[in-house]
Amino acid sequence: MTRIGPAGLGCWLVKTARPPEIVAPGWRPGEERELTRCLRASYRVGLMRPGQPVLLWLSGRDRPGVHATGKLAAEVGEDERGPVAVVRLRLLPAPLPRADLLADPVARGAEVLRMPAGSNPSYLTPAEHAAVLALLPGDR
Repeated sequence: MTRIGPAGLGCWLVKTARPPEIVAPGWRPGEERELTRCLRASYRVGLMRPGQPVLLWLSGRDRPGVHATGKLAAEVGEDERGPVAVVRLRLLPAPLPRADLLADPVARGAEVLRMPAGSNPSYLTPAEHAAVLALLPGDR
């Protein structure tokens, strides 16, 4: 796992193996939802602050990529499984496919692409985050 600090953080990336329609039944493109995501206990949890940008990443073979954008909605909490983050996310009209990120000269360096089995949270550097935002449709 790469060690990052505040200056190297563009946004957090929280991963899910379940598609958005299963994570939040009835979630429609353009609609915001507040979700709770499990995190791995690590130094990264201590860097997470309300208001920081977050992307929802769907892992696996079926439509991998960025599916929603948003922000951390609260301080990181704890439940019986460990640290959890409450995120406020807007579902994209269409996912930004993993293949599009791999084709981008900056975004292809993202940790989630280099180490797909890494744990939550992952992150993008400021340059990677800017590259991803540039690839998103205008109505994000």
